[in-house]
Amino acid sequence: MSVSEKLWREYHSKLLAFIKRRVDDHSAADDILQDVFLKIHRQIDSLNEETKLESWLYQITRNAVIDYYRTRKPSVELPEWISQPETDPRAQARQEMEACLRPMIEQLPTIYRDALVLSELTGMTQQQVSKEQNISLPGAKSRIQRARSLLKGMMFECCQFEFDRKGKVIDYNIKNNDCDSC
Repeated sequence: MSVSEKLWREYHSKLLAFIKRRVDDHSAADDILQDVFLKIHRQIDSLNEETKLESWLYQITRNAVIDYYRTRKPSVELPEWISQPETDPRAQARQEMEACLRPMIEQLPTIYRDALVLSELTGMTQQQVSKEQNISLPGAKSRIQRARSLLKGMMFECCQFEFDRKGKVIDYNIKNNDCDSC
């Protein structure tokens, strides 16, 4: 006779009574007991001390009863007036800044603007930008870096930024209302 069979014969009625005292639906108690013995059978090798066998069995059974109630927990839908889309302040700040960036990009000199648009907005690599604009790779890199630098300068003239520990923008304030872009 296997260990699982011995455990079944010795603890079947005790564990079933334990489950029935905790579960209102007695037909579900048999299903829970089957799950318990399946877990016991799978995990019997993980038991280190045989002296703790009974407490181990009851712990598995308690957890199975808890799992039963977790799966039976009713879910209640919130009324539409309560549920509101969560707004991430970072995402909102980013959307607002993106609206400001377009006019700023348009103010850049043409050679820098074109390189920046190809690289950042269309997703071209710097190598592809160099081929597209018929310039050397160092020339393309230089134009893109210069465009970024000019754009950064425009942004800092217009706005004051708040950064998190990782250097990402979490909020901003417009410095002056004369900014044409924001």
